Amino acid sequence: MQLSRRALLALASVMPLASLPAFAQDKGTVGIAMPTKSSSRWISDGQSMVDQFTAAGYATDLQYAEDDIPTQLAQVENMITKGVNVLVIAAIDGTTLSNALENAAAAGIKVIAYDRLIRDSGAVDYYATFDNFKVGVQQAESLVAGLKERFPDAKPWNVELFGGSPDDNNAFFFYNGAMSVLDPLIADGSIVIPSGQMGMDVVGTLRWDGAVAQSRMDNLLSANYGDKQLHGALSPYDGLSIGILSSLKGVGYGSGDLPMPIVTGQDAEVPSVKSMMAGEQYSTVFKDTRALAGVTVKMVDAILQGGEPEINDTSTYDNGVKVVPSYLLEPISLGVADIEKVLVESGYYTADQLK
Repeated sequence: MQLSRRALLALASVMPLASLPAFAQDKGTVGIAMPTKSSSRWISDGQSMVDQFTAAGYATDLQYAEDDIPTQLAQVENMITKGVNVLVIAAIDGTTLSNALENAAAAGIKVIAYDRLIRDSGAVDYYATFDNFKVGVQQAESLVAGLKERFPDAKPWNVELFGGSPDDNNAFFFYNGAMSVLDPLIADGSIVIPSGQMGMDVVGTLRWDGAVAQSRMDNLLSANYGDKQLHGALSPYDGLSIGILSSLKGVGYGSGDLPMPIVTGQDAEVPSVKSMMAGEQYSTVFKDTRALAGVTVKMVDAILQGGEPEINDTSTYDNGVKVVPSYLLEPISLGVADIEKVLVESGYYTADQLK
């Protein structure tokens, strides 16, 4: 899988604030609300932001809510009461924070939605994320490439679709991006969906729960694949991919004369990277938390120094009340051949972590 020049350039500048001296933390306090520690991705996000905000001279208040909506709401309200200067929020449910954010706005606290769009609030000032539609495109392109590589003579390919959590706005961008690639192939008969299950209202996976994805795949296999072979599964997140793969291995895929279907993913989490190296998961999409943290720190610094944050998108993300000015980073599609260069040589993981 060849990385684009643009992706390589993005990778080369993943730590834009790393060279800043560690000033005394007297420039203000940033409240950081993260959804959960159950995903290594969010742990990395939180640590990257603390490190880079500290280097830029800010104190931080980092809180994890363990995917409990009332807990996150209470954490945000507490940060407002304590008088943080800016809020950075990766929402569990992007529709539940409106009242709290009105209080933030009344207190003069700017709000940055981090990776997940906060909906139904005019008090969201900026949004820092990746190009989420492109993430879905990359996942589907990888799925198709894998189908051609592993099952060149098996058309039509039997594929099942998995979506992310319906309360996460990104899940719809991932799904729609993927379907922009897959719909034409479904229409021309190259791909079939034996279960007939399509659309986020059917294939969504609440809270991105891998156990739910595993159970659903169990049901799909037993109901639709008695005399058929599954060739691929569109998975929007590594945590779901691991559950899907567990289901597949449980009925014999990946052993004997039953090849492992092509399974996609996202976030380059360690279990999935190891799975790719073991020949199970086919691909993932890497979203470098260091780069996203760097963009967010620059946004906060501009706001608190009286300037205007850099943005590169003013049309894509309508939260139901306003179009939120956004900065979109470039995701990187990874195959097993890219792991060493992109993940290890960049310092994102050590070689020992992937053993």
